Amino acid sequence: MGNCFSCFKVPVPPNPSTISSLEKDKEEKELCGILHSSQNIQNLPVTVVESQVNGNSKSAGISGFPVVGSDNFGSLHREKMSRTFYSRIPPLGRSTGASEGKGKEASESKLNSLFEQYKDNNEDAMLADGIERLCADLNVSPDEFKVLVLAWRFNAEQMCRFTRPEFVNGCRALRADSTKAIQARLPEVVAEVAKNPDMFKDLYRFTFRFGLDSESGQRILPSEMAVCLWRLVFSVREPAILSRWLFFLDSHPHVRGIPRDTWNMFLNFSEVVGEDLSSYDDTEAWPSLFDDFVEFENDQANQNISKDRDGMIKQDCD
Repeated sequence: MGNCFSCFKVPVPPNPSTISSLEKDKEEKELCGILHSSQNIQNLPVTVVESQVNGNSKSAGISGFPVVGSDNFGSLHREKMSRTFYSRIPPLGRSTGASEGKGKEASESKLNSLFEQYKDNNEDAMLADGIERLCADLNVSPDEFKVLVLAWRFNAEQMCRFTRPEFVNGCRALRADSTKAIQARLPEVVAEVAKNPDMFKDLYRFTFRFGLDSESGQRILPSEMAVCLWRLVFSVREPAILSRWLFFLDSHPHVRGIPRDTWNMFLNFSEVVGEDLSSYDDTEAWPSLFDDFVEFENDQANQNISKDRDGMIKQDCD
């Protein structure tokens, strides 16, 4: 406490007449404490004062000199607290969750090397023979739905042909730079297409363009090719009317080709009309071929009813 003893004065017991004197004593004690602190600081060497102010007793510079009111404990406590606090904060720049499962970026050199294994000797493209060997290494059939999905991911311009950019960019999008990696990714993509209507619609529309002979400028898909592609693209989610639709086309050989709008609208048509075609509205702007199909189905239904009725009458007569 130094040499200031005024703070030890015993105050007179409080009574109504001495309230002001008690307040005065309180003010004197506070003033005494301030003066006491300033006197201690003034009596210390400059280096010691600096060490107390900065909280670093190592800079005192006088060995064995007692440093009164050192802040070493406070510094160590703050250091321990900071270590404990910051150790609980996760490091920045790390990602967790789904982003870790996307796989690494496909290597450009590996993709080109893989393409070289299947490319044609005379052309920088993978033709029918190379695609068949690729399918064999992937353990899939060339006419399998997975291969159609693969061509869709490659954004291939035509059948039986993968160009180098199509193959490299498609594999990069799949994050696959080997046949093993492609084989692992294909079932995942197929599952996504099967449960995602937007992805399936994009694949469905791609299939029409994929079936055209682009070199000859073909714009209408031949009926035989359209039937095969309808069977293929709907192999994972077949609409209820597909078999009857394909039977109708086989029964009408005069339908020689399928235009793009007819192909595209059939997906919506198959979802709207229902299995029994009861939701079909002939006043809507459907292609005329759909009108012919519904009329054909109604005639088939009436014929079946007539056959059943004739059979029942014959049984009654017997």
